[in-house]
Amino acid sequence: MRVIDKDVEPRSLVEHRATPNSDYANLGNGARQDLRDALVREQRGLCCYCMTRIEPIRESMKIEHWRSQARHEALELTYSNLLAACLGGHGQPEALQHCDTRKGERDIRFNPADPMHRIDQRIQFQADGTIASSDGEFHTQLSDVLGLNLPLLRNRRKGVLSGLMDWWSSERARLRGPVPRVQLLRERARRVPAGAGPIAPFDPVAVWWLDQRLARVAT
Repeated sequence: MRVIDKDVEPRSLVEHRATPNSDYANLGNGARQDLRDALVREQRGLCCYCMTRIEPIRESMKIEHWRSQARHEALELTYSNLLAACLGGHGQPEALQHCDTRKGERDIRFNPADPMHRIDQRIQFQADGTIASSDGEFHTQLSDVLGLNLPLLRNRRKGVLSGLMDWWSSERARLRGPVPRVQLLRERARRVPAGAGPIAPFDPVAVWWLDQRLARVAT
């Protein structure tokens, strides 16, 4: 999970919302595709929850309602409530599901696309790849509602962290001392390149670790 910067909503969604008796169910195929394109683009090709790769097609993603349609009908066409999620083990037993597929009509405490929720300050990644939160309710939801600590996902995050730690250790050995701030910033920029292009799956986990390290390094 990472902070998502919402962009301008698709014009077709605005027009549909202005139509009498409009709802999410009667959103046309063209407008729905516009929505997929916009959501995946602003999320830089990553699932809003687990950060696996997604493409703006039905076979790769779902349009997720952060506040569920069943319990928050007034928000079903509100762009700030809409996210792009992976298929999350759709069709598999619930114990193997994650993200929107597992969440279903349940709500979670924080929205990665709401600037007021500061999702980057709500989560931590542990060395074994576990995602956690200092907020007790959200900490439970990460595993129980979103399934983000399934072994498959935890191991993918662990792999990214292990690779980063190998790089950091080798640089410390090469330099015979701390890794300079400028080098940490360069590695961060490599993981989240400027612009709007895709980010590698799970690389935001490395960015989180680098941000923690940068906060401790004097400018």
